[in-house]
This record gives sequence, C-alpha cells and structure tokens, in this order.
Amino acid sequence: MYLNTGYLNHSHMDFKDKSRPLIVGSCGTYRLSRHPKLPTYRPRGRLDYQIIYITAGCGHFHFDNVNNETIVPAGNIVLYRPKELQKYEYYGEDKTEVYWIHFTGSNVKNILHQYGFPDKERVFQVGTSNEYEQIFKRIIIELQRCQDNYEEMLVLLLRHLLISFHRELTREHILKNEYLDHEMDNAVTFFSENYNQNINIDDYAASRGMSVSWFIRNFKKYTGSTPMQFIVGIRINNAQMLLETTTYSINEISKIVGYDNQLYFSRLFHKLKGYSPREYRKIRNRL
Repeated sequence: MYLNTGYLNHSHMDFKDKSRPLIVGSCGTYRLSRHPKLPTYRPRGRLDYQIIYITAGCGHFHFDNVNNETIVPAGNIVLYRPKELQKYEYYGEDKTEVYWIHFTGSNVKNILHQYGFPDKERVFQVGTSNEYEQIFKRIIIELQRCQDNYEEMLVLLLRHLLISFHRELTREHILKNEYLDHEMDNAVTFFSENYNQNINIDDYAASRGMSVSWFIRNFKKYTGSTPMQFIVGIRINNAQMLLETTTYSINEISKIVGYDNQLYFSRLFHKLKGYSPREYRKIRNRL
C-alpha cells in the first residue's frame, strides 16, 4: 500500500476552527494493490468537513447506517459534513486509489453551496481527471513543506479544486441546455419558414427523435407558446400585414398564410385580433 499525507502544523488532531472563512487541516492519498483492506469507522464523525476523491477502483461506504453499503466507483467524490457517521472500506482487490482532504472554517457551508454542493447530497460524479490529482498533490506538498504563506496557498488550492469539481458537475447540465437550445432554435426556424404548409407536430417531433409531449413542453418553455400557437401566431400576424399593405382579397390572404377555409381563417383572425379580417382592413384604411 502506498500513502502520502500532510497535516497543518504537523498535527493529526481533528479540529474545528472558525477564526477564518476556510482552513485546510490535512490532505493525503492512499493506493491499495495487495493490502487486503483499509477500513475507517468514526461513529460520531469528525469536527471538520472531508472530501474523498476516488480516482481508481471503488470505495465501500455506509451512509447513515453501518448496515447499509453503497459502492462508490472511480470518478466520484464523497463529501462528509461535521459529526456525520463515517464508515467506509477500501479493498486491495479493487486496486483502489483515493485522495482525501479535511477542512474547516466559519464559511464552509456557504462556500460549498457556492460551488454546487447542496446540504443533503454526499456523492457527486465529477469524473476522473489528472487536474484533480495534481491539485491534491500540491496541497500535500504545501502541508509538508510549510513555506511562507502556505496556509493562504492551501485555501487557494482548495478553492481551485472545488471550482474544478463544480465545472464538471455543471458541464452535463450545460450540454443538455445546449442541446435543448439547438433543437428549439431548429424548430422555431422550421416553423417560421414553413408556417403556411400543413405542419404535423407529431411528425416533426418524431423526425427529431423526440417524444411529442417532451417537445411541446420544452418548446413552450423556450418560446412561451405551444408549437401550434406559435404557427398560428405567425400566420395571423402575416395575414394582418397583408391586410394592411396589399389589395389581396380575404380569400387570397387566407390561402397565402396556410388556410384553405376562408371562414375558419376569419373566425381565427377575429378571435386573436378582436376584428374580422374585413373589419380590420376597413379600420386600417381609415387611418
């Protein structure tokens, strides 16, 4: 088994300190290959906060109850708050590699919220990254060497680590938003360019690999209207413009914007604009 650790002021004592917003207490790494088992059991937890980053293999964690087991694989971090039961094991057969860091301070809770760590969650998927490992290694070295202003450097490095985790935690959400924006932009463009055609919303959603309900729900969030309301709005607004600027008949305008049935078009126009097409044209001509 390989291990490398560093402790603030070379003290292994668990402590709570609110004299500063954020204080790093200790940091280290374990790497198991042949050692059969490395267990930790703290029934009353610790006074400080702890992050465990699993970079290879897995860890066996027992949250809230010693009889429950959650296997946490590589690419995840586990966050323990003060006084939470801590029981977990690493096994040599899993070839587990972990980094851990303990920290305290007067503003830790708000800092964790700032970087996307809600109160009641313990496991966060952040992926595996050499960047994380390099930051942990820098923190260990700073704790071991105790150079000038090292405590300040420790805080900066921990914030760097938290920011890196936060970016990865939000990356998937951003990608989902980019996909959603792209699909809704495509739909708006398609409907705007083909509004006077016979558009079937079910067929359009299927052609994009989306369920109809998901598409309608997200299109409404994106535009403020359902797809059909959006199409009708374009048709009626364009009809309004034609009534104002051309001498086309009501029937011709109805067909231009996509309605073969003039009566249906007139009723819809009246419903949305408060006047029939004929009444609207007369009013506009008087102005």
